[in-house]
Amino acid sequence: MAGSLVLAGCTSGSGMDWDLRPSDRFTTAEAARTVTGDRPSPDARGVISYPGYQVVVARSGESVGTIASRLGIDAASLARHNAVAPDTVMRGGELLVLPSRVGEDGGGAITATPLGPTANTGTAAPTVPGSEPLRHTVARGETAYTIARLYNVSPRAIADWNGLPPDLSVREGQILMIPVPQSITAASSGAPAGAPLNATGLAAPAPTPIAAPAVPTPEAPATSQPGQGSPTPVPPSASTPLPTTNPTPAGQGTTTPQAPVADMGSQRTEGPRLAMPVQGRIIRAYAQGRNDGIGIGAPAGTTVTAAASGTVAAITQDTDQVPIMVIRHENNLLTVYANIDGIQVARGDRVSRGQAIATVRSGDPSFLHFEVREGFESVDPMPYLQ
Repeated sequence: MAGSLVLAGCTSGSGMDWDLRPSDRFTTAEAARTVTGDRPSPDARGVISYPGYQVVVARSGESVGTIASRLGIDAASLARHNAVAPDTVMRGGELLVLPSRVGEDGGGAITATPLGPTANTGTAAPTVPGSEPLRHTVARGETAYTIARLYNVSPRAIADWNGLPPDLSVREGQILMIPVPQSITAASSGAPAGAPLNATGLAAPAPTPIAAPAVPTPEAPATSQPGQGSPTPVPPSASTPLPTTNPTPAGQGTTTPQAPVADMGSQRTEGPRLAMPVQGRIIRAYAQGRNDGIGIGAPAGTTVTAAASGTVAAITQDTDQVPIMVIRHENNLLTVYANIDGIQVARGDRVSRGQAIATVRSGDPSFLHFEVREGFESVDPMPYLQ
């Protein structure tokens, strides 16, 4: 999944097909695909260090010049590098890319901070392989939305990572860090330096050695001296005499009744892997390539529950402000809930199977759009619900 996870533009155009005709206009594929990790925690100075560059997180009320002074760098260079005036006062949380590294002369070498929550101790953490975010310099006419679309991440993720204002405005010449996908963050955090990567950028599993089949050792044949011949085997009756009683012919005598065989099918207690998120009639079926989930008809305000235990990986909206929620479960399984309202959980919350998470949004008809994804690929939810 899971971190400051957000979803990028889940639809284009007018969004969901409310009259339920087959259409490829509504999709939550981007919602599942663009889940990103948290921005790293800075050290005591507010600095986040990567092998190739460093950034500083501004504190509320300090100016660019004040930041440069406390880091021991030239204020004009810092301002020019970030296309901002030296006397600009920061709101707090904004990122400024440093024109040169700090802390390496007299302050100790700074290495990369891992992409995950860490204690704010001021001591740099060990380098995480492959975790350095890309940098993008804003060109004239670009917005946070066009940049997010370029890198297949959500505008909210770019805003969270770079401390953008509520209107997500950017300035020409500003350098933005591009959020790292959570799947790569989680996989790379446990990978040793130099570990081989597969086509998705994740650490490839180590090959399992195949044991050579055991070769049976032939037994040595019994031998005898020349001219003595082979020894004659002793018959079994020579040591154990045959029984003197006659056995009862088949079909005669007392027969012990056999115990009835248990009907294991009647004792089966295993239920469906996923619970129905809302009770209602299926008004739109899954159709691969046309409809990534199912539509479950239910009155507006009906409680929507989590189909299984997991972590809320993302909560976002499409271009028509229709809320979408993604929950990450075990074994790389995702469930997606769209056309919801009254959201009762937050991103990063742990939820249990059957826990109320939202309500059905009003509409004509009102319904819940529900998806199941194995990784990022949508699958038919019905086998999981039956």
